[in-house]
Amino acid sequence: MEECHKKILQRYRINIVTSLDPSSLYDRLLDKDIFTSDMIEKIKNSGTRRDQARQLARDLETRGSRAFPLFLECLQDSEQHSLAKLLQSGALDVQGLKSNSLIQPVVRTSPLPSVVDFQQQRKAPPICPTEIPKPSSNLQNVQVQVQARTRMQGRKRRDSLQSYKMDAIPCGHCLIINNVDFEPQSQLSQRKGSNVDCDRLERRFKALNFLVEVRTNLKQRRIKHELSELSKKDHSPYDCCVVIILSHGTEVSHNRFPGAVYGVDGQYVPVQHITNYLNGKHCPSLQGKPKLFFIQACGGGERDLGFEVPSDETEESGGGADDQTDAIPASSSSDSLSTSDEPDAGATLPTPSDILVSYSTFPGYVSWRDTESGSWYIETLDRILEESAATDDLVTMLMMVNHEVSQNSAKGIYKQMPGSFNFLRKLLYFQST
Repeated sequence: MEECHKKILQRYRINIVTSLDPSSLYDRLLDKDIFTSDMIEKIKNSGTRRDQARQLARDLETRGSRAFPLFLECLQDSEQHSLAKLLQSGALDVQGLKSNSLIQPVVRTSPLPSVVDFQQQRKAPPICPTEIPKPSSNLQNVQVQVQARTRMQGRKRRDSLQSYKMDAIPCGHCLIINNVDFEPQSQLSQRKGSNVDCDRLERRFKALNFLVEVRTNLKQRRIKHELSELSKKDHSPYDCCVVIILSHGTEVSHNRFPGAVYGVDGQYVPVQHITNYLNGKHCPSLQGKPKLFFIQACGGGERDLGFEVPSDETEESGGGADDQTDAIPASSSSDSLSTSDEPDAGATLPTPSDILVSYSTFPGYVSWRDTESGSWYIETLDRILEESAATDDLVTMLMMVNHEVSQNSAKGIYKQMPGSFNFLRKLLYFQST
């Protein structure tokens, strides 16, 4: 497949997964020899409609140069016109133009204008990528002008921010702690569905070029040991470090990062202690490099009933009867600040700089997990990373996760709101394949 067509499929992956009806395409894809019957069977067996749509888009990128235009024909034939039109308009986006406004530059015989009449050209129909004519020299000049102006206007603020270096091979270490089976004396339930979360994230961060290590069913002391060992590694060759903890959690007193996660023995480790192992003071080889923590655990025992909003501001989405929480009652209420905080001083980086902690739920509230398909937060995080890591920075993607998870409802009643404590100093873009 042409590289420009691959970029279109990647850029609109979310739209494809959300709206594509794969079942109406299978016979057409076979008739046009885009896929073999074995490939179609593999896509059908990949899971839900969304999973099938995701697999179809991924496999489509491996087909020949005619796969993309033939796919558009299949969409039109199956009356999926909106998606077909969106992908068609992506051709202009790949050319450096705004696909949303469907702009076609106009060649004039007089000297080139300083500003292209966008309003007039917005009426032009979208062009399929395979039908774009080779531009004349004048048209090329106009395109270059529009492309440069678009970049300056649309990305001026973002380009003023630096990005972290994220091109080391491999990118860094990723430690996943997956606590599933809790000891009877802990009085904590088994976390069914957590292995699904763990497998998802292990695959995802390997795909993002991390060295992934998984540790299962750790007691409190062992959690501390693994974090200590991670802090002692030489991270000099790498650009980033990731820690993911899947466990029960609770609310504890804190002066920086709220919450705590439990070992399988029922003893907890505060999140602020977890981050301390990798901060600039205790792990010199990670100084100035991003340290990312993803916490799938409850922040407390409170269940969020949400609040009523106009119907057009929400999307219908429900949880299942098997939804469970990762919480036990809070051990104490959170403090906003402690008297032990000291003022920053000197021309150095603050100790907690370059740290981001992403929580599956708001401090004090429970976090929901389906016993079959895993937790809301991890399932959504994995999908957003797959669909958007090639184009969006981490903070933007976490905002997408927040939005999607907020649309779910457990047992038709309870809500969940993820969030982050962000002390990154630059934009962070993962490597993407």
